[in-house]
Amino acid sequence: MLSRWGLRGAVLVYLGALLLVPTGLVFYRTFEHGLGAFWDSVTTPAAQHAFQLTLELAAIAVPLNTIFGIAMALALVRGRWRGKALVEAIIDLPFAVSPVIIGLSLLLVFGREGWIHLPFQVMFALPGMALATIFVSLPFVVREVVPVLREVGDEQEQAAATLGATGWQTFRRITLPSLRWGVAYGVVLSVARAIGEFGAVSVVSGHIAGKTDTLTLLVQERFENFDVRGAYAASALLAAIALATLFTMTLTRRRTA
Repeated sequence: MLSRWGLRGAVLVYLGALLLVPTGLVFYRTFEHGLGAFWDSVTTPAAQHAFQLTLELAAIAVPLNTIFGIAMALALVRGRWRGKALVEAIIDLPFAVSPVIIGLSLLLVFGREGWIHLPFQVMFALPGMALATIFVSLPFVVREVVPVLREVGDEQEQAAATLGATGWQTFRRITLPSLRWGVAYGVVLSVARAIGEFGAVSVVSGHIAGKTDTLTLLVQERFENFDVRGAYAASALLAAIALATLFTMTLTRRRTA
């Protein structure tokens, strides 16, 4: 019993020193001069644009990755075709490769000296940042839906097919409802990853103040310009979003279980 409580205490101390104390310090530094100073920092034109751009990137990346994730999970679990192991490895690539390398790869492909040239600007603009965000948040929905599909099996789908249901009817009325909490959990993870991304977006954004700065880039810019109070305010806003995401993840995990 003593060793069990000692282990729990060591884990809590470790988590507190690693997570709770730094996060609490950020909130303390943010609000030590009052709520008005925080509000002034997060309502500047640069902060408002960074917040809007962050939400835009998440609004682009998450729905696309959700559709892709469901389709790919169905293909991996229900389909029988060669090369599935290779495809699964490619899907997990964002977990293994540094986001900076991802941004550099996009720059080499879509940049001025890149392989692909489009009639609109990709790098140092919204399209390039959206591509980077899509790439880094790609695996989450797939990885949350695949185990659920394997768990529920395909007996109900086969029964619906024998009763004359079309493929779309089976998917809409049987498959998708059984996946809803797995999809929801994957979406929450994708949102968290998209909002908190820094490395890949930093490479492809060009750091154009007031145009391509997300909230994470705004924190860096303010800190480098010695606007420590503004950096803390932007960090606190990101931390608040992260805590809201964590709360949603906890609720979704319980419903999934």
